[in-house]
Amino acid sequence: MITVRCKECGRELTSTSKVQFCGCPNQMSVVDDKIGAVELDKVVLVKPVDNVKYNGILTSADLEYQENRRKRKVRKLNFEER
Repeated sequence: MITVRCKECGRELTSTSKVQFCGCPNQMSVVDDKIGAVELDKVVLVKPVDNVKYNGILTSADLEYQENRRKRKVRKLNFEER
């Protein structure tokens, strides 16, 4: 469960399976583990979820491949002009 506070109106919301809004012009919303607002600078996480773990889609071999791919150089092609 996540608890967030809107800096604009001061209302605290705790996440549930239902969508909740704070009601001020910032329109902070909380549902499950997702937080939304017009301006996220005006939202404070009071009690974040500690037990959320990243269940990565990519394996370590995939991450290594992507890192090597990112380091590749761009080849320039020379075309003949007629």
